Amino acid sequence: LVFFAVYVAATAWQIYSGHTGWHELTGREGMADHPALQDADRATQSGGLLLGLALFVCADRAVLRSRRRGTDEQFDVLVMEPWRRTLAHALSVVPFALLTALVVAARFTSDALEPGAVGHGSLAELAVAPLVTLLGGVAGVLLARLVPSVHAAPLVVVGVLLAGLFLTTATGGAHWKRWLSPVVTESGADPFPSDLVGRPAAWHALYLAGLAVLLLGAALLLSGGRSTGVAALTVLALVATATGVAGQSQGPSAALRAARAEVSAHPEAVERCTARGATTYCALPEWTGRADAWARTTDRVRALAGGTAATRPLTVRQRVEARYGLDNDPSYDPSTVPGTVTVGTRWGGNRVPEYAVGLASVLVAGDEHAGSELCDGRVVTVLWLALGGASDPLASLRDVRIDDSVEGGAVVLTPTGNLLMSAGQTDVVRTLLGRPHAEVASAVRGHWKELTAPGTSTARVAELLHVPGIGHGKDTDSCER
Repeated sequence: LVFFAVYVAATAWQIYSGHTGWHELTGREGMADHPALQDADRATQSGGLLLGLALFVCADRAVLRSRRRGTDEQFDVLVMEPWRRTLAHALSVVPFALLTALVVAARFTSDALEPGAVGHGSLAELAVAPLVTLLGGVAGVLLARLVPSVHAAPLVVVGVLLAGLFLTTATGGAHWKRWLSPVVTESGADPFPSDLVGRPAAWHALYLAGLAVLLLGAALLLSGGRSTGVAALTVLALVATATGVAGQSQGPSAALRAARAEVSAHPEAVERCTARGATTYCALPEWTGRADAWARTTDRVRALAGGTAATRPLTVRQRVEARYGLDNDPSYDPSTVPGTVTVGTRWGGNRVPEYAVGLASVLVAGDEHAGSELCDGRVVTVLWLALGGASDPLASLRDVRIDDSVEGGAVVLTPTGNLLMSAGQTDVVRTLLGRPHAEVASAVRGHWKELTAPGTSTARVAELLHVPGIGHGKDTDSCER
């Protein structure tokens, strides 16, 4: 019960904070307000593994309690047969599996009810945590019948964890070997469209269910349960387990790999586009509802621009890198198509100011590739456009810088790469963000042509925007770094 209470408390914190990791205990992460349900279902699984390990040890100790206290002999006078007592111990873990299912359902429902939720979850993925909990408890009962020692369970837990780590390393992460693990966490990539996830979740659920029943059958047989029903149940469970293993061992099909490659290289082939003013938003089918959020940020940035940038036609195109699997850390090459801005399948949190920086670089330089090479005073213009209208500009500046600072030189993140920002440029941007918004916006529009001209130095930008103390020395422009 103590372990389960910790599990429930940790899950409740994850729902509140938006963090999926057990170690992340600070603040709400904005991306939790825009979950992809095809990722949210998998996020429920890791907690079930920890609970399953705890229940493994607890079930083992519960079965051995009579042995520890010297009351085994008293059971000999009871009518109930030993294998029925074993069955009762195994059934005692079922309520924990059901409670785990309720916690999983609550967590997934919380994600699904978020206004920014997209995609579709999988019942098979959601079933993993309850099945792992059940499997852990039944395995503990079996171990108690095999090795009647209270010291065995902790040693087995350590041994299993080490063996799993060794086998994964030795086999180079082979697909079939990875899927023998009760929980297979694949993370790192941006959310895929639901039909491109391609995980053998149903086969894996069958494997876990079959394995749990198989271990139960083995425990009953060891306890003297030689009835036809027990034997038939064990054989049926063995067949189900083998079928699940065979099904989950197949890697992504050729058709799935082709579909992933197509959406990665040519997202326009499957996207749906809507025009809003001078901006066209092209989204993958499950993300079409997110255009409203993109438009709010786009309109905010464009409203600060001068010249024709505020009305120039733009295309915001969603991109996802699906060719390298769910655990690949994606990267996107800057587009060379004029007026095209990249947005990913994640949104909220730091992704919002990062998108704003990418958008502003296109407004200033014309396209993403040219924007990624900015290093002169135009970097200041880009950062002002991106962050000047934010609710907390300095916090947004910290969010887009890789070192989370607001002083000195740093790398600025965008959806398609990075910008280099010198210490002098940082000083100018920080000063502008601390001034009245309308005052700076008026100055930017008034000097727009020179502020966006190639070769305009940071010192000249500071002069035009009335920021004192910025000279022409070293580290003024990031080109000079």
